[in-house]
Amino acid sequence: MITGPTSGIGQAVSLSLAAGGFHIVAAARSEEKASRVIDQVKESGGSAEFLHLRLDDLATVARAARTYADQGRPLDVLVNNAAAGTRRGLTVDGFELQFGVNHLGHFLLTHHLRRTFRPGTRIVNVTSSMYLRAPGIDWSRLQRKTRSPYGLREYAVSKLANILFTREFAGQQPDWRTYAVHPGMTDTSIVPSYAKPFLRGRLQSPEEAAKTVVWCASAQELQNDSGGYFSRMQRREVNSIASDDALANELRKRSEAWCGVSPHH
Repeated sequence: MITGPTSGIGQAVSLSLAAGGFHIVAAARSEEKASRVIDQVKESGGSAEFLHLRLDDLATVARAARTYADQGRPLDVLVNNAAAGTRRGLTVDGFELQFGVNHLGHFLLTHHLRRTFRPGTRIVNVTSSMYLRAPGIDWSRLQRKTRSPYGLREYAVSKLANILFTREFAGQQPDWRTYAVHPGMTDTSIVPSYAKPFLRGRLQSPEEAAKTVVWCASAQELQNDSGGYFSRMQRREVNSIASDDALANELRKRSEAWCGVSPHH
């Protein structure tokens, strides 16, 4: 299952994993946009289906996960890729949009899909080196509208949350393999149009950026690095904030409370 499969890195990951023999569950807001990717997968000899998912609405996230889980099919790979890049506003549930979509929506999706996981299932959380710009998490800001110029601070916090969630989930669930991936600066809609002229020559293609995501999702040699942060197909160290176990634990507890779930249900 791949969130945000309709363009950019998500589309490239979908096509690559399909070529590797995976059946693709394209989890997206728009069935029309998802159908284009599904058609590409099928034209290349693969198989795919659509799952309606709105990460900015927690009730819809829970419904999507249950729709899949109730079918009784196991899930081998979950790629939490979709992101609200530098967009302003609030989610349906009143959370700052980037935190709500990039972390909280994926947190709840992963929680409700747990009964479809089996030993060895892989959860790949697409993050960003932008997390380095986050000095920590100001809990009081997470239910306010975007305040910083271009939303960069909020984006950085959401990407820090992705790494903290990866570390915490890996510690809580040792039977599954959980990875955080920084795909690198990529020519997608996440990069604001005003910035692209200044990044000419530094932006990679979505296909290039997808390689480490696909590797973490499928490589046989990658077995014992659950909880790790990866870039360019190598494990990388994270800073002291992203490796703060107490902060990761607090984020999990607050996320459970905000989503109305407990760790055992």
